[in-house]
Amino acid sequence: MTKECRAFDFDLRANENEEHGHFIEGRAIVFGQPYDNGWFTEYIDKGALDKTDLKDVRLLVNHDTSMIPLARSRNNNSHSTMQMTVVDEGLDMRADLDTERNSTAQALYSAADRGDVSGMSFMFTVNEDRWEDLESEHPTRHILSIGRVFELSAVTFPAYEQTTLSARSKEEALESAESTLENAKRRAEEEKSKAEADIAEARRKEQIEELKARLQSIKGV
Repeated sequence: MTKECRAFDFDLRANENEEHGHFIEGRAIVFGQPYDNGWFTEYIDKGALDKTDLKDVRLLVNHDTSMIPLARSRNNNSHSTMQMTVVDEGLDMRADLDTERNSTAQALYSAADRGDVSGMSFMFTVNEDRWEDLESEHPTRHILSIGRVFELSAVTFPAYEQTTLSARSKEEALESAESTLENAKRRAEEEKSKAEADIAEARRKEQIEELKARLQSIKGV
């Protein structure tokens, strides 16, 4: 199953208290917000997280999977250093950061506190989606069910600031979006062909039954 990434610009906040020490919090996934990747417009529908696997999710920076996670949620229990909560608007998160012993955690906390970093992104798989106007030049995709969330990332450039990304990043993002659209069109064509074949088979069976009935009628004369 293909892993996908989406990023959102929102109010990523840096806070501090006695219970959690230094921590960041905000909304990592937003329901009902349009995401235009150049090939199609996409929405994550409310309810998309109802059956999502959130058993093991890590906090990274800019999806750098080679780095040591800054926080981690295991079964979203109280002992995890990252907590996630599904709310009406999406997925809220809080990550406790070890700013004393981890320089990367300190740098992220400082950047969030200063407002230099305000975006979150997440890596996930899709279990179910629905397309509108698939034959148009710019269709719409609704993500109905997210299968699994692998990691959350604080990102330098959120999705709605795509123009500031590097040329390579843009190209990779567009290639991914194009591939998703092509796969959707291929699936739609396969479903159409199957439906046509099923209709043809049903008609053939219906014709056979009609012929049998006529033959039985002739024999009875």
